[in-house]
Amino acid sequence: MPIIPLAWLLTVVVLDQATKALIMDRFVMFELLPVIPGLFNLTYLTNTGAAFGMLAGAPTIWRQVFFVGVALAALGVLVYSYRQFREQGRIFAHAIGLIAGGAVGNLIDRLRFGAVVDFLDFYVGTHHWPAFNVADSAITIGVGLFILGSILSPGEDSEKLKAKNKK
Repeated sequence: MPIIPLAWLLTVVVLDQATKALIMDRFVMFELLPVIPGLFNLTYLTNTGAAFGMLAGAPTIWRQVFFVGVALAALGVLVYSYRQFREQGRIFAHAIGLIAGGAVGNLIDRLRFGAVVDFLDFYVGTHHWPAFNVADSAITIGVGLFILGSILSPGEDSEKLKAKNKK
C-alpha cells in the first residue's frame, strides 16, 4: 500500500487506540466529564453493535463473526478501490487511508473487547448525538473526502467523451 494511505492508516490506528486506552485508564464505565457544558462531554461507553448501537441485541458470537467479516471485507474493498482511484488524485488516497485506519481501529476493539470503545459525547440541549471515537471520525471524514473527490474528479466516461469530441 503506498505511503499516503498507509501513513493515514497507521496515524488513525495509533491515535484511536491511544485515546481509547487513556479513557479506559482514567474513567469508569458511563462516567461523564463535561468539557464544554451544554455541548461536549468525555465519557466511557462500549458499543456492542454497529453505528448508533444497531445489532447490539444480537447474539455475541453472531455479532463478532459478522462485524469482523464486514471489517475484513471493507478493507479488501478499500485496497481494490485504491487501485481503481489512485490515478484520479490524492484525495482518494487520503480518503482510503482514513477509512482503513478507522476500520482497523474499531476492528482491534472488537477483537480485544467484543465491543467498540466510544468516548466523544456531543449534544445540544435535549438533542444528543450517539457517542463515538477517533476511528469513527476518521471513517466519516474519509467517506466525505471520497464523495468530494468523486464530485470534483472527472470520471472515466467524461474523459472518453472529451477525447471523442476533440476528434
